[in-house]
Amino acid sequence: MPLHRQSGKGAHGEGMDNNRKPDGIVLTEAQQKSRRRRSIAIAWALGVLVVLFFAVTMVKGPGVLVRPM
Repeated sequence: MPLHRQSGKGAHGEGMDNNRKPDGIVLTEAQQKSRRRRSIAIAWALGVLVVLFFAVTMVKGPGVLVRPM
């Protein structure tokens, strides 16, 4: 019994086939544009949040850790 997989075959024995059509949902052009706009909006929101946290950290300075217990 060999301890390695045969070259070019996946877990179920089928080889890679670039001619297969994708299974599942295929988005229309409008849906792809909508997804891209939504992803960009989320990226901008996360970027603004990171900048906000950085700015608050810089304003408060290292003294934020010096407090009575």
